[in-house]
Amino acid sequence: MIKIFYMKKSIVALTAAVLFMNCFFSSCSIDRKPESLFPDTEFWNTEADLKGAANRLYQQLLPNWNDVRADDARATTFNDISNGTRGIPATSTDWSGPYTIIFTANNILTKGGKATVSDAIKNRYFGEARFFRAYNFFQLLQKYGDVPLLLKLLDFGSAELYMPRTPRAQVMAQIYEDLDFAAAWLPAMTQLPAADYGRVTKSAALALKARVALYEGTRLKFHGGQEGWQQHLQKAVEAADNAMKQGHALFADYGSLFRLEGDGPANKENIFVKVYGVSSTNPILTHNHSSELSNGALAVTRNLIRMYLYTDGLPAFNTDNNTSAVRSSYFVSEGNETSYNTVLENRDPRLAQTVYLYKEPSFDRPWIPEINQAGRTAYGTKKGFYKENGQGSICTGDRILIRYAEVLLTYAEAKYELTEMIADEDLDKTINLLRTRAGLNVKLSNTFVNAHNLSMREEIRRERTVELALEGFRYDDLMRWKTAETVLPKALLGAKYIQSEWTTTKDPGVLTLNSDQVLVVEPASARVFKVNRDYLYPVPQNEINLSNNNVVQNPNWQ
Repeated sequence: MIKIFYMKKSIVALTAAVLFMNCFFSSCSIDRKPESLFPDTEFWNTEADLKGAANRLYQQLLPNWNDVRADDARATTFNDISNGTRGIPATSTDWSGPYTIIFTANNILTKGGKATVSDAIKNRYFGEARFFRAYNFFQLLQKYGDVPLLLKLLDFGSAELYMPRTPRAQVMAQIYEDLDFAAAWLPAMTQLPAADYGRVTKSAALALKARVALYEGTRLKFHGGQEGWQQHLQKAVEAADNAMKQGHALFADYGSLFRLEGDGPANKENIFVKVYGVSSTNPILTHNHSSELSNGALAVTRNLIRMYLYTDGLPAFNTDNNTSAVRSSYFVSEGNETSYNTVLENRDPRLAQTVYLYKEPSFDRPWIPEINQAGRTAYGTKKGFYKENGQGSICTGDRILIRYAEVLLTYAEAKYELTEMIADEDLDKTINLLRTRAGLNVKLSNTFVNAHNLSMREEIRRERTVELALEGFRYDDLMRWKTAETVLPKALLGAKYIQSEWTTTKDPGVLTLNSDQVLVVEPASARVFKVNRDYLYPVPQNEINLSNNNVVQNPNWQ
């Protein structure tokens, strides 16, 4: 395995000027300190200065662990976004966090122009800054819709201190412009030295553009067929197609992809990662994701398990958790399950890489279903768990933020949604590559769909859901498909109670079970989704106040 050093070294060896920039950042989303208080006369002159400044972007990058906003996973406590009980926060890092990185990007783009380097060198680092600016504006757009489009540094007299929210279409246009610039000037993946692994490339810009365009195109299509959805989906197809020509390939083993084996430049599936390391014995930057998994931070729900196909390529449930019109002959009704493993048998092999089987070696013991800190759903999450030098609390495995599999799925979905048709040739170079890698020996084809009365849209969405499970996509997919109003109010379910297997829980009276003796983790009565409100986040109240009320609240949040 190749273990890389660039980002590790950069985290502990940032230039003094970049470290000094820490003081630029406040808890407010739009920094209201005048930039003139921070002279930069001895910086911004060389390529090393530009690279050092850009390092700050990677340092600020968040890993996006443990998304429990949807129905696919449950934390040890209720999530107020998932169950619809949240209110308007005073402040939120969902708003301020992206603006902090946007400030760093704007700082580079504003001050880096004086560097005495070639345009190619300058634009390479400007490309990094614009990639990160687009990445963070997109995060804001997904949650809030219209947001202030801040593209400059501010002083005491800057009118932008109190700027209102910019129309969504204008923010989207800027995101595309930034990513097109980045794609034009960033090095190709094949040109990036191994020592620079972790820096963004042309592939990252193209893949992010495909992600953004798919999101916006499908959102417009399914939220009332709003004007322009076709243009966004065409951009998604083109960007994904270009990314597919950059030399990437799927990693050989799905489960190993999310462990140390998947780290480093030898893995051509990775496109954009948050880099950790160097190792557990030399821990410059570490995380405790494995420890969090063992403590139940991302416990898989039955809702997710239901979406996996059986080995005959047929489903039992759809991605909205409603029963499918056609069911696999392998399906066992939940009331008739005779063991914990019944629902996990004869399934897409990716399920066995995601959830522990009964008595399979897991965290520190064979997996036995129970309700404790290690599994509120009684399922143990396997995907992404590993121990480094015998411990899970000090891990250095990188966090994948964009990978080639997503690009393939984006291409397939955008291609289908443009005309509501997709050729078998396009399925073979996207979804069927993922199935082959996983070991699911049934191809998705138009003939198969028609012969079994399936929905091609549903099967494309299913493939995306299971391939990218627990990687932070499910909630945003429900938002853009406009199925959140159907999915999120449903109960979150866990494992079936089988007394002989629940050896630490002999009394079912301590559990909440449905009529099939399946664990009810959160009842439907405790979950709500308001269609006229919850497709957007509430804007933090302090942001409204600091803008002199020019920033307005999203509809129906009071």
